[in-house]
Amino acid sequence: VQLQASGGGLVQPGGSLRLSCATSGFTLDYYAIGWFRQAPGKEREGVSCINSSDGTIYYTDSVKGRFTISRDNAKNTVYLQTNSLKPEGTAVYYCATPCAGSDYDLLFPDFGSWGQGTQVTVSS
Repeated sequence: VQLQASGGGLVQPGGSLRLSCATSGFTLDYYAIGWFRQAPGKEREGVSCINSSDGTIYYTDSVKGRFTISRDNAKNTVYLQTNSLKPEGTAVYYCATPCAGSDYDLLFPDFGSWGQGTQVTVSS
């Protein structure tokens, strides 16, 4: 199982980035997959998760209405469109599988798989 995130960078507040996650070694459409982020000195924070079975999507409250997750099973790639970025969104963003979402929480278990991540810096 391999996941490689890309697309991060330095962006001004209010800007946008499209993060991509190239996957290999497993059949993408069989697994729930999502994004979490980790800022320096802070705990891992689930950002979004998309179910494999029915495509249900979950977002953490702080990104609802601004971020959009999508998957292209034919290209084995998952995307995270991030709009209206805020300075508190500065973190390393990782795509990971599996994940589990609900109306209350986003879970990314320690036994899951994720790659090196991509740095997103939101600053003027």
